[in-house]
Amino acid sequence: MSMNMGSGIGRRRGGRGRAPMAEINVTPFVDVMLVLLIIFMVTAPLLVTGVPVDLPESRANALEQEQEPVQISIDNEGRIFIDDEELSRGALDARLREIAADQNPEDPRQIMLRGDRTLDYGLIMGVMGELNRAGLNRVSLVTTGSSEAP
Repeated sequence: MSMNMGSGIGRRRGGRGRAPMAEINVTPFVDVMLVLLIIFMVTAPLLVTGVPVDLPESRANALEQEQEPVQISIDNEGRIFIDDEELSRGALDARLREIAADQNPEDPRQIMLRGDRTLDYGLIMGVMGELNRAGLNRVSLVTTGSSEAP
């Protein structure tokens, strides 16, 4: 008396030939992420504003911000730029008042002031005075990061 116990061993449940695959192939995802990383590494240096300014160094941390700040730059020749638009000293006051009028009073726009390190202190303070007169009081001075104490 023998029993045939091995007749169903070679078959899978339900008579299907293949079991469902329970693994995800992550190789294509890794490939896509590496390509995106390379793209960001190549394009990141190109996103810097177009006004060349030799910024001073500081050990201060970067500020968190919710909306795009207004970039005011003063180059080594004393020319003033708002974003990439060059302005005369006389036109600066009118343009700053336009910016102040367009902002939300509950969430004022951040002003990023970038001044060349070779500039006269009085010129930078003059621009800061114009910002204050226009009602733009959230002003940050932009520097390059440094790990050394001055």
